[in-house]
Amino acid sequence: MEKALTKVQVVAGVAEAAGISKKQAATAIDALVQMAYKNATNGFSIPGLGKLVLMNRKARIGRNPATGEQINIPAKRVLKFRVAKACKDAILS
Repeated sequence: MEKALTKVQVVAGVAEAAGISKKQAATAIDALVQMAYKNATNGFSIPGLGKLVLMNRKARIGRNPATGEQINIPAKRVLKFRVAKACKDAILS
């Protein structure tokens, strides 16, 4: 299995594909990331890739795997990424 792309490699790929400089590509990617951070509470969608969704998890009872003792896991908010169908189809087929 190959290693994941680094930020430098992603920026270079975007710059080449869009025909812009690496600095402009880095600025565009950083702007997209900042928009995702600000709007994640309402759900942030990147068409063709997926959607960030903020969800509430209920409190539950779990087990400590080392001792088998029951523990209370409190309710919390979590951020999930739902992959778009187009992305799944392109990767898995």
